[in-house]
Amino acid sequence: MNTIIHRADTRGDANHGWLHSKHTFSFANYHNPERMNFGVLRVLNDDTVSESRGFGTHPHQDMEIVSIPLEGDLKHEDNMGNKTIIREGDIQVMSAGTGVMHSEYNNNPDKPVKFLQIWIIPNKRNVEPRYDQISLKDIAKENEFYQVLSPNKDDQGVWAHQDAWFNIGKFTKGNSDEYKINKKGNGVYAFILEGEVELNGEKLSKRDGMGVWDTDSFTIKATEDARVLLMEVPMNIN
Repeated sequence: MNTIIHRADTRGDANHGWLHSKHTFSFANYHNPERMNFGVLRVLNDDTVSESRGFGTHPHQDMEIVSIPLEGDLKHEDNMGNKTIIREGDIQVMSAGTGVMHSEYNNNPDKPVKFLQIWIIPNKRNVEPRYDQISLKDIAKENEFYQVLSPNKDDQGVWAHQDAWFNIGKFTKGNSDEYKINKKGNGVYAFILEGEVELNGEKLSKRDGMGVWDTDSFTIKATEDARVLLMEVPMNIN
């Protein structure tokens, strides 16, 4: 098993007043040649957006973009005709493909919105742009991981143009679960949303990240109440 650890306080920090973003990987003005990606996982931004502020209309192309609200409500609009609110407990995926224009704003006038913005390099380029969003509340489980994204349209959760599987787990202290790799050669980037866990003998705290590869499985144990996002992705970029 190979591993790499990114502690929360070593991430890139961009504070624009209305936007405070922590970058696990190089993004915008934060450039670290040793932190360009984890396989096809290219961007993992931990964003906090002030009341009624947000990102104006801007373009994307040939990227699978996943948003996971952690607190508050995020308003989304795009040139595909989608106008919707993404709430805590939802997951959104957008295939930018041949090109898409969209905007994201904090829909709350009295509190910030916090969300993860994740970019995956796709295995197909120039696809037709698409948008999807679901609530995770009906599939959430306690003390075990549950799938929220996969490459398969008919599987649980949303899907993406990549051999990637995302799982979320909410654990009470002392509980654990084994995660088995779905596709040989893939790695998993574990991101601790809340609490503290232990993975391969390493103690990880809130917003720490740890990449694991060259293994068939691993176990995560909650040393405190915890919530964890697992992002399984191919390690080779085509």
